[in-house]
Amino acid sequence: MKVAPAAVGVSFLLVLLTWLLLSGLNMNSVRYDRQSQALAEFGRSERGITREVLTSRAGLSRNYDGLVRMVDAYDSALTRLREAAGSDREEAAAIDVLAVRAQRQEVLVEQFKSKNALLQNSLAYFSLFGERLAASEDKSLVAGTSALAAAMLHLTLNTSDATAQDVKARLQDLARLQTPTGEIDSIRAIIAHGQLLYRLLPEVDAMLRTLVEDSSVREQDNLHALITKRQLAARSAARQNRLLQYATSLLLLGGLVYFGMLLRARAIALRRRAAFEHIIADISMRFIDSRHDEIAGDVERALEQLAGYIGADRAYFASRAGAAASTYRWSREGVGFAEGWPERVFDLVPRIDRDGADIIYIPKVKPSHPYDTANLLAAAGVRGWLCITAPAGQPRAAVLGFDAVRADGLTQWAEFALFRMAFDAIRNAVDRVRLEQEKERLQATLQQARRMETIGTFASGIAHNFNNIVGAILGYAEMADADVKAGSRSAANLAEIRRAGERARELIGQILTFGRRGKVRRERISIEALAAETTALLGASLPSHVKFVITEIEETATVWGEPAQLQQVILNLCNNAAQAMQEPGLIELSIGTREILQPLRIRRTELAPGRFAVISVSDPGPGMDAATLERIFEPFFTSRADGHGLGLATVREIVEQHGGAIGVDSAPGAGARFEVWLPAGGPAEPISAPRAPDLALRGSGETVLVLQPDRKRLMRYEEVLAALGYEPVGFTGLTEAEEACRTERGRFDLALVCHVPGGSSLLLAASLHAAAPDLPIILTSPSTHDLAAPLLAASGVTELVHQPLLSAELAAALARCLAAPPAGERIPRIASAR
Repeated sequence: MKVAPAAVGVSFLLVLLTWLLLSGLNMNSVRYDRQSQALAEFGRSERGITREVLTSRAGLSRNYDGLVRMVDAYDSALTRLREAAGSDREEAAAIDVLAVRAQRQEVLVEQFKSKNALLQNSLAYFSLFGERLAASEDKSLVAGTSALAAAMLHLTLNTSDATAQDVKARLQDLARLQTPTGEIDSIRAIIAHGQLLYRLLPEVDAMLRTLVEDSSVREQDNLHALITKRQLAARSAARQNRLLQYATSLLLLGGLVYFGMLLRARAIALRRRAAFEHIIADISMRFIDSRHDEIAGDVERALEQLAGYIGADRAYFASRAGAAASTYRWSREGVGFAEGWPERVFDLVPRIDRDGADIIYIPKVKPSHPYDTANLLAAAGVRGWLCITAPAGQPRAAVLGFDAVRADGLTQWAEFALFRMAFDAIRNAVDRVRLEQEKERLQATLQQARRMETIGTFASGIAHNFNNIVGAILGYAEMADADVKAGSRSAANLAEIRRAGERARELIGQILTFGRRGKVRRERISIEALAAETTALLGASLPSHVKFVITEIEETATVWGEPAQLQQVILNLCNNAAQAMQEPGLIELSIGTREILQPLRIRRTELAPGRFAVISVSDPGPGMDAATLERIFEPFFTSRADGHGLGLATVREIVEQHGGAIGVDSAPGAGARFEVWLPAGGPAEPISAPRAPDLALRGSGETVLVLQPDRKRLMRYEEVLAALGYEPVGFTGLTEAEEACRTERGRFDLALVCHVPGGSSLLLAASLHAAAPDLPIILTSPSTHDLAAPLLAASGVTELVHQPLLSAELAAALARCLAAPPAGERIPRIASAR
């Protein structure tokens, strides 16, 4: 157990127990007592203020000292209430209500003090002047003064509107009397004070009524009820906390027992984890010591060990990249695999909601509705499932799966994440096998390229002499044509000789096309016209027991290509069929167009979606077995004693140069059918002769890094790439190219490393591969004899083309690179020597 979590846990327990102790002591009871005392003092002060105000109104108090003491006590009690309330919002709100009322009361008291002082002063002067006028000899004046005094007395007792109007009327009557000259000042003084009293008495009595009415105990009762409620709740909480302390003690005891059991379980889990890691280490060591041919058995033994650890009945490891897949299986005795399982796992995994996790664990497979994904597992006989998948972004999909077909399912275990190590160990072993196979394939391809280069050298040596022979044939044919009659049978025969001679001259550069290629001329051609011309040539070359017929042809089928090469394809296929036929029979040729919506793999070539012209050649010959079909397109492979093994190899090379594919369907005794797929143009496209590569091999603006130290050659190669539909970015120095790859990752789709005279272009490719491991590299070289397969693979070379560059060959290599699987899964390819 780690120290930090333990220290945090102990500290938490100490804080909890301290809090429970303090809560049980009911520390708030003193605060509530202070609040109750302050509230009682507040009520007494408020009643004292009312008493002092009434005393002052009645004139029984000579000063306001008592009233001031009551107001001070009032404020002091309110302050103590606020202090005792603390942070209780509800109590603070109730005290705020009292504070507002207290402030209103104090304002009224201040107003009362001012008004009442003026009132008492006016009453004194009114009485003084009233007594002086009552002693007057003028009876009317005495009567008016007495009436005014009586009305004023009445107003001091009752400040109603009627009484006030009576005082007003008496004042007006007194002011209208004809008074002696000596009493005028006294009359004026009593009238002035009477009018002042007429105004002040109602105002002061109104203040008194407001003070008395506002001195309600409702707010005090509410606050007292709240304080009492809080006090009772605090006492109840104290009792509950004491019970909680007891319960906490019991929980602590239970916690000690639980942690003891947890420590024991942890120790068992650690022992089990160590045992599992020992199994993985044993598997990894076995893989390290395994030979290439022992990996399959070692993987099955590893699956058996891992399955036994979690009680699985079946185990498997499957990987897939494109159409290529490999699967390793193990199952208990008497337990089989359902049809298509585990291959269907790759389609099932994306449909499971796993929140980005790489491990899927379903201990019990129980479909909840008819459309539940678990139905697919149940259909495969799976009752419990553990699946480890390759992390997202990996170029090759892979799964390690364990199935339980029994009802009890898989063994429960919390360390399923450890199976990631087992997955990595098995995947690394399988990848090692695949890399070794790719190395062998690259070695074989390199050897084939060297043989093709040898043939190219031989072909170039005989090309001059062959040209002289063809030139002599054409020359003598022209001279003979001058001596025959136009339109005669001899003239027609000479025209056929000239046509065949001209075609032979065009075919000089196409002899052993995969071995040595010259510059080709591409144009839009009609398959119908090409087939008609080929029929004339075949009529004179096929054996007498073999017949040739065109069974089906689509007039609108057109392709972009070199007529002589495509004619050679048809001639080679038909001659190959004729040579295989020992008995009389019929060679059938059909031409049509097909539209594919999904990528289609035909033998080693994968065709992209699009429209294709399909040329089919079938014969009723003896057919071929599976072993022959596997090698039929290999150069120098032949099943006839007089064969040279180059005809079908040439056909495949030409077809792939045109961006197409060739397939064959045959069985012993069932004849053979060859299908050539070539990218087709639209029915409305005109048949013309543009000088450009096949449209199917043109780029779509992909960015190509070009490394060529010679700036003039670099500019020429950039023009070639631009004409092919790519965006070239040239560099004359390796340093700039490496920096561009590191700083602008993802900018380049592939790289073209050109041959350096006197230097090593392979070293340039290796340095560029180190800077951008995922970047496909095409290497140009005038010769392949000094290139070894391990060096090409280590340098990241995907394609090898010959120098000087030809647009058609470069276009085909670029197209294959872009159509190849991601880095790490490509099958390196070396173009044939010209």
